[in-house]
Amino acid sequence: MSCGDPHETDCSEVLDHLYEFLDHEMPDGDCAKFEVHIDECSPCLEKYGLEQAVKKLVKRCCGHDDVPADLRSKVMGRIELIRAGQSVPDQDVVAEARAAEAAARTQGAQSAPGVRSASGGSAGAGPLGATAQE
Repeated sequence: MSCGDPHETDCSEVLDHLYEFLDHEMPDGDCAKFEVHIDECSPCLEKYGLEQAVKKLVKRCCGHDDVPADLRSKVMGRIELIRAGQSVPDQDVVAEARAAEAAARTQGAQSAPGVRSASGGSAGAGPLGATAQE
């Protein structure tokens, strides 16, 4: 994409690195170039504004989920292996962590008093298993 106007930094370069700019993950000199470009290029400013709004929406809606400690440690371990130049095992870390989290939830639900009756319904549940607290 290009707006057709000449810029020191090309529109395609700005858009290719827009998320790095939004996440403050680029050197200060590059950030300054991008700020100048976005200030003078309305199509890039529009795209920047849209992506910034999406990022805020995702943070507001999804930013409260805690990452399981096991997943965090596995991911950090893999990052360290990559940084050290070592080979990374071909394991699906996310799938393993989800399975562990599901097992922990199941275990917690079984040990929580009054959560399930012998018939499998929730204790104190109304129609369709809904409780007053839900």
